[in-house]
Amino acid sequence: MSYSLDLRQRVVEFVQQGGSKSEAARLFGISRGRIYVWLKLPPGQLAARQTGPKQAHKVDMPALKEMIQANPDLLQTELAQHFGVCESTIHYARQRLKITRKKDSWIL
Repeated sequence: MSYSLDLRQRVVEFVQQGGSKSEAARLFGISRGRIYVWLKLPPGQLAARQTGPKQAHKVDMPALKEMIQANPDLLQTELAQHFGVCESTIHYARQRLKITRKKDSWIL
């Protein structure tokens, strides 16, 4: 969780008005390192950055879902070879799609 913009501004103002960084850290309950980072930022950029997208980049999710629905007998290994990724990538993609894996891969 990031710190609020109001807290960031109060800490920077406190230090700029003559308070020490150590004192500000104790008073506001944050680390000195974080204060140094905030002091280096340009004045208008104290707000927290937004995080990037949280979606799959390696596997085409709709294509994977179609492939699994069309061929439910395919093993995770075979799906990984088809999409050119490792098995763990298919595993996590299946988790996001809420599709369980074929569990009898040892039977041939």
